[in-house]
Amino acid sequence: MKPIKFIFFTGGVVSSLGKGLAAASLGALLEARGLKVGITKLDPYLNVDPGTMNPYQHGEVYVTEDGAETDLDLGHYERFTNSQASKKSNYTTGKIYEIVLNKERRGEYLGGTVQVIPHVTNEIKHAIIESLTDVDVGIVEIGGTVGDIESLPFLEAIRQLKGDIGKDNVFYIHLTLVPYLKAAGEVKTKPTQHSVKELRAIGIQPDIIICRTEMLLNDDIKKKIALFCNVEKSSVVTAIDVESIYEVPLNLHNEGLDEKVIEKLNIWTGAPNLEKWERIIQLIKFPDYKVTVGLIGKYVGLKESYKSLNEALVHGGIENNAKVNIKFIDSDTLNEDNIASNLSDVDSILVPGGFGERGIEGKIIAIKYARENSIPFLGICLGMQLAVVEFARNVAEMKDANSTEFNKRTEFPVIHLMESWTDNHQIVQKRDENANLGGTMRLGAYPCNLEKGSKIYNAYQVDSIMERHRHRYEFNNNYRDILQEKGLKISGYSPNGELVETIELENHPWFVGCQFHPEFKSKPVAPHPLFVAFIKAALEFK
Repeated sequence: MKPIKFIFFTGGVVSSLGKGLAAASLGALLEARGLKVGITKLDPYLNVDPGTMNPYQHGEVYVTEDGAETDLDLGHYERFTNSQASKKSNYTTGKIYEIVLNKERRGEYLGGTVQVIPHVTNEIKHAIIESLTDVDVGIVEIGGTVGDIESLPFLEAIRQLKGDIGKDNVFYIHLTLVPYLKAAGEVKTKPTQHSVKELRAIGIQPDIIICRTEMLLNDDIKKKIALFCNVEKSSVVTAIDVESIYEVPLNLHNEGLDEKVIEKLNIWTGAPNLEKWERIIQLIKFPDYKVTVGLIGKYVGLKESYKSLNEALVHGGIENNAKVNIKFIDSDTLNEDNIASNLSDVDSILVPGGFGERGIEGKIIAIKYARENSIPFLGICLGMQLAVVEFARNVAEMKDANSTEFNKRTEFPVIHLMESWTDNHQIVQKRDENANLGGTMRLGAYPCNLEKGSKIYNAYQVDSIMERHRHRYEFNNNYRDILQEKGLKISGYSPNGELVETIELENHPWFVGCQFHPEFKSKPVAPHPLFVAFIKAALEFK
């Protein structure tokens, strides 16, 4: 059996340079050569997972098929490659220390002194090996920036792995910043030199340096970086800023990244087939149509909070040969007086998921505007729940209708905390108000049966789907009959009929709400059918 080849991505100078995109893009290039790729993310923060972190601090929480709440970079991995992330694909310092401390409490270290080296580093190495099996190439991204104290155990672990599994099976890529100073009219290599110096001091010599920059690096600059960082000139790769993230694989290929990697790792492959990426870029850059989607959110100050959603809308546009402009609107600012002026220039309205009471009434006002003005509407997770609340209040005349998440004493709790539900005749979860937040959510993929003839069935064209969830509150079944009598169509259920998964309005051109998060399963090469249908409806509304 051939050994797995490991590629480790580190970053330097500043954060947010795009390590995740670079790792995902390399994965796409290696897949285009016929290799099977797996990708893992190691994060240096102490949280056990990102599930309870504020989106303004960390961006979107991505959810895997098996219900892990993970870093948003795993979304890049799944969008760019065929690899499917799991609970083993994202380890934080908190998760590693939790494992180590649990072992210590159980006496597994036989009373020995528990230390960062070897106990923590051994657990990191085990996590890496365990997360990447049955692949040709395993790509591992180390979060944070070289020089930060938090990432040292991870860097030490990947340094040790080279000795453990052989230098021919390990490859290090360092992503760094080469800033362009307008006043001087030149790019500066000193930050990269210092970053690589920090990395080498730890014992890691990068095999390739990817330079994030605004300007193409000429041969002289590449030679200078190569000289001071102890690499060949051909191992200095330019990662220039791009209009669309889907240009990154082609740009890195043109810089020779994938060719250099397979050469250094001694992997034989055929030439890459990049036609699908070329087609995507063509459709993104030269579409025939354009639409504007009004995204009504509470975290719009940081676009990364809706990363998968933003990309899924782009994918829906690709399939419809349309450029999708997203108008981000803070739901906190919306009221009955300004709603028309805020939404007068949109072709569709989307209300995404979220948690907490802030901005809820603004979202409900936007949903009412979409319903009354026949504007295509998509409500996701909380967006679906609030569509039910709005309908109950303004159509079914339940004036106090609400979710018990926001008003525990509401007279009409049309959305509530379902303490348990059944799956294959067994109770699978119990929930109450005092439980830990992460432990009370319905997480990961669940099946849903669709009603034939419904708008959502027409989008999917299948009887049953599997979609990923991340929520605590559910549709209250006590109100099913009365809401359906008033015109709310329930078009998707769990297989046993216990959980409401999708709703829509029959007397509206396109009004759909789903309890799940379809954006997590959309790819540029395989746009999600619900977003394809949503953008198509927006085009027809124009």
